[in-house]
Amino acid sequence: MASKRIQKELKDMQKDPPSTSFTAGPVDADKDILHWEATIMGPEESPFAGGKFKLSINFPPDYPFEPPKVKFLTRVFHPNIKNTGLICLDILKDKWSPALNIYKGYMASKRIQKELKDMQKDPPSTSFTAGPVDADKDILHWEATIMGPEESPFAGGKFKLSINFPPDYPFEPPKVKFLTRVFHPNIKNTGLICLDILKDKWSPALNIYKLLLSICSLLTDPNPDDALRYDIADMYKFDRAKYDATARSWTQKYAMSE
Repeated sequence: MASKRIQKELKDMQKDPPSTSFTAGPVDADKDILHWEATIMGPEESPFAGGKFKLSINFPPDYPFEPPKVKFLTRVFHPNIKNTGLICLDILKDKWSPALNIYKGYMASKRIQKELKDMQKDPPSTSFTAGPVDADKDILHWEATIMGPEESPFAGGKFKLSINFPPDYPFEPPKVKFLTRVFHPNIKNTGLICLDILKDKWSPALNIYKLLLSICSLLTDPNPDDALRYDIADMYKFDRAKYDATARSWTQKYAMSE
């Protein structure tokens, strides 16, 4: 199983190489398909730009059910990389999934770090904030705060959300839910959100910035025809004044308490 899967990953990477960001392959495919080496090019706009960083990759016999062991062979000055080359990365430990592969595991962390850097460079005005709960320990777990849109019953409220990126992001959408209670036809009491781009309309071309903008828009313009709370959807359609008053009351009670 391991050899067959690894040979398939190698073939896929040779067919569709990962641009110029890294290269990877067996040291000697005829003798040991489980032992690879990789070279990562230091990302632009980072202190590692222009560098070539070598890594060893050793696949366990029960791969992909267990993660590969990966370490830097080139010395790197980085808080998450030991002098021995050992890497502290969640998808190399408890966040590993058999759905991952050598290409996706690297791409998820790199993509999320890029999105974070882009948002820090060009913050989204005052509509929301977002970032990792602890970037050093788990880049896949974020929290966001959305400001209740003006001219909506949520105005003045601060709504917290949790964002959990899957290990194969951006090929799969993040799991997002409200931590603050919201009176809304498309948001369950558990915080679960009914939004097409969190399901079948997700695309790798989307990002967390666009997703949070869509959630802000959902607060302003609910979709009662695709509701999670049918009682609230009916109220929104047939008694808008009561809906607005109840949503405003919940906002004052749950989103303005700090």
